[in-house]
Amino acid sequence: MRWTPGGDNSDVEDRRGSSGGGFGGFGIGGAPIGCGGAIILLVLSLLFHKNFFALLGTGQNGTQVSTPAADSRPVQETPEEHQESEFVKFVLHDAQKTWESIVPQQTNATYRHATLVLFRDSTQSGCGYAQAASGPFYCPEDEKVYIDLAFYDELKQRFGASGDFAQAYVLAHEIGHHVQKVIGIEEKVHQAMENDPQRAKQYSVRLELQADCFAGIWAHSTQERNLLQAGDVEEGLNAAAAVGDDRLQRMAGRRVNPDSFTHGSSAQRSEWFKRGFDAGRISDCDTFASGAVR
Repeated sequence: MRWTPGGDNSDVEDRRGSSGGGFGGFGIGGAPIGCGGAIILLVLSLLFHKNFFALLGTGQNGTQVSTPAADSRPVQETPEEHQESEFVKFVLHDAQKTWESIVPQQTNATYRHATLVLFRDSTQSGCGYAQAASGPFYCPEDEKVYIDLAFYDELKQRFGASGDFAQAYVLAHEIGHHVQKVIGIEEKVHQAMENDPQRAKQYSVRLELQADCFAGIWAHSTQERNLLQAGDVEEGLNAAAAVGDDRLQRMAGRRVNPDSFTHGSSAQRSEWFKRGFDAGRISDCDTFASGAVR
């Protein structure tokens, strides 16, 4: 991908020089909870895009337990990590500039910027405790994307998805979730999950596939502006397929169970990324239409 370093940092919150803190700050009714309980709340928060850590209040008024402030230190980074941080800043700026144009043109909404949080190992988010092991995610509560850049090493080494555009796809997918929040889709899906919890995983799959499609829309815009190089689209498609639920289940030595999917199969994720890339229109990313997801 053709890109230049030195992009706009106004939407970036760099916490890599801060200590993330542990589970010790969490409590219910003033009592701390164990690691297992916190992990359960984290999974629920990511699945339902709701801050289940708000349940950790000290009283019936919903006041949350405060967590210790992180100790800020200068960011120490290798040349490779510096290049990755510059690249994600470029992708973030470019994607948000693109959606600033597309959202008002194709919907009745006005795009507002998300914030990218760079962290190491762990940090606090509006959706609760964030760990690097959880992978990149978008929190609708604070409208921030969280990523530990070490994930890109795992993406390449463990999942076999190499290349800068594979990295760009990951961030573009998370910004896609922010677009869903901005145009009102996330709120409707969240309400549907609460009203019909038995179909929550199906709603989650459609939400994730639509974010893949939105990532494809941004890729479409980069092609129009001649930013793509040979092999970039294939890198994006490969990255989408690499994190399909069926592939992850096989990698874990488990039987593939479509009923347990929360993000979609490798084929579905690649298909919807390609749809967005080919069309460049939000209307072509309606994963919630009847028969849209096979």
